[in-house]
Amino acid sequence: MKAIEQYELATPSGRTLSVKWFGNVPYKQSFDEMLAFTSQRTESDQDQVWLLEHPKVYTQGTACDLNTLIATDIPVVKTDRGGQITFHGPGQIVMYPLLHLPSHKLGIKSLVHALEESVIQLLAAHSLEAVRKLDAPGVYINEAKVAALGLRIRKGSSYHGLSLNVNMDMEPFSNIDPCGYRGLEVCQLSQFNIGLSVRDAGENLARRFASLL
Repeated sequence: MKAIEQYELATPSGRTLSVKWFGNVPYKQSFDEMLAFTSQRTESDQDQVWLLEHPKVYTQGTACDLNTLIATDIPVVKTDRGGQITFHGPGQIVMYPLLHLPSHKLGIKSLVHALEESVIQLLAAHSLEAVRKLDAPGVYINEAKVAALGLRIRKGSSYHGLSLNVNMDMEPFSNIDPCGYRGLEVCQLSQFNIGLSVRDAGENLARRFASLL
């Protein structure tokens, strides 16, 4: 994949992140490329954060039960991330942190916390209160899920990541139990008069995330 825009962000851990905006990229392509990057990288390679959208797609985590999926013409891709089934589509920002965790003195729980906190801080800047749930990773507004998480760690390095609903077609969520939770409501930023574009939301998330490492 070729980045449309690329810049660097410093982190409190002393490492820099190479942030790359790719635009709208098919899910399978980004999955294959982040797996290849993670498999081949060394500790000295610069960490990256990928920002992008996906065409409409359902993705299965390793704990996924396809009995929860109603028949649809939207493609389904099986992945190696944790979690159940979720939906990606245009109008949703996806952020993939490709980090060597020991270099940031991070564990999986602290990485999840930083990803959730970046969303919580973004929403707080727009006077909107959001929370995390210990038993159900992600970010919630009034019990409705606005951001979902799914990660994989390979040889100390992370891939997959976070999706935040900005201004998208939400109907495909009705075909699944989002993240495996029956009846779980989902929401998006546009419902709360937050007028960020997908690209601006991604840049905001990346900067907040970098400051939390």
